[in-house]
Amino acid sequence: MQKPKLIWLNVIVFSLTALITLLGVPAYAFFHGFDGWQIAAMLLGIGFCEISITAGYHRLWSHRAYEAHWLTRLVLAIGGTYATQNSILHWVSDHRRHHQYVDDNKKDPYSAKLGFWYSHIGWMLRDYNTDFDPHYNNCRDLQKDPIVMWQHRHYLPLVLGINFGIPILLGLWHGDLLGMLLLAGVARLAISHHLTFFINSLAHVWGKQPYTDLNSSRDNGVIALLTMGEGYHNYHHCFQRDYRNGIRWWQFDPTKWLIRGLAWLGLAKNLYRTPIERIETLRAQMLLTTTTRKLAHSPHAETLILRLQYEYETLISRINEFSRAKKQWIDASRASVMEELEGYDLENLKKRVEILKANFLHQKKHWQVLNASIA
Repeated sequence: MQKPKLIWLNVIVFSLTALITLLGVPAYAFFHGFDGWQIAAMLLGIGFCEISITAGYHRLWSHRAYEAHWLTRLVLAIGGTYATQNSILHWVSDHRRHHQYVDDNKKDPYSAKLGFWYSHIGWMLRDYNTDFDPHYNNCRDLQKDPIVMWQHRHYLPLVLGINFGIPILLGLWHGDLLGMLLLAGVARLAISHHLTFFINSLAHVWGKQPYTDLNSSRDNGVIALLTMGEGYHNYHHCFQRDYRNGIRWWQFDPTKWLIRGLAWLGLAKNLYRTPIERIETLRAQMLLTTTTRKLAHSPHAETLILRLQYEYETLISRINEFSRAKKQWIDASRASVMEELEGYDLENLKKRVEILKANFLHQKKHWQVLNASIA
């Protein structure tokens, strides 16, 4: 079977940036050396590129996890251009198809089922043409955003101007133009590329699956450290509209922190959070599946599985009770604004929600302890 033709521009860009970073940068460091300003310019550039992709291309434009002020969108569009991962419109189109057809080798643009190399970078080196739509019909919402369309129409001059302009200006200011081009230009670009690519490759093969095993996505704290919080990928594939990837307070997700900070400053709004009952229902289902599989060859498997099933059903029942009460309270709160309901009605509903939430969290803890003890 004949392989698709190479996309020579991508092959040249990825090859040159990799070779210069792996060979040219160490050679220059040995014979000439870099100082703290140059290293800082590279690290800050990597951070700017990464956060622009995660907070902008990914959570804002791909998944509409929040709404952003035009100034926020402009800065993220410029940072995404500096990252050189195609225009917002093209990137988002690919990413939405990835979520829609995840692990489908014919429709997922970077299906992990085709191997680590393919999902990491191989899909960009040859013209696989996996259901590409030149009209970007799956991004009609973005075609109404003037900043998205401005960047898309002028992407080539923007990407050349920003990627050469910033390192050159920094080099002229610093006094070592070549050194700044190597670190803040080439090495910054190569490193930020591969850190983002890890989300498509490594985050689909390494880690745990606490929410679902119906696709290859994984949760991995190490990958989160490398990707501005994008490593909690199993969660993301289940709840893609959530502005958070790391939902626990201790999980490293600087993209979440940035979005929350922008909201505090009035530069973002309508941050979407997945309701806790949906999250815990999916976690419980996955834990039931995992523990049942482990018990398959146990001598007391049938008895233990029946007990497990009973506790699972109790947990789901309590989650549903909490969910119904929460909806009733929210609906009543909205109605009270228009109909001026008595305050004590809302207060009683709120107390009931708090009691039912405590009940389901208590059952959740019991459920987790049970699974840990019998698995």
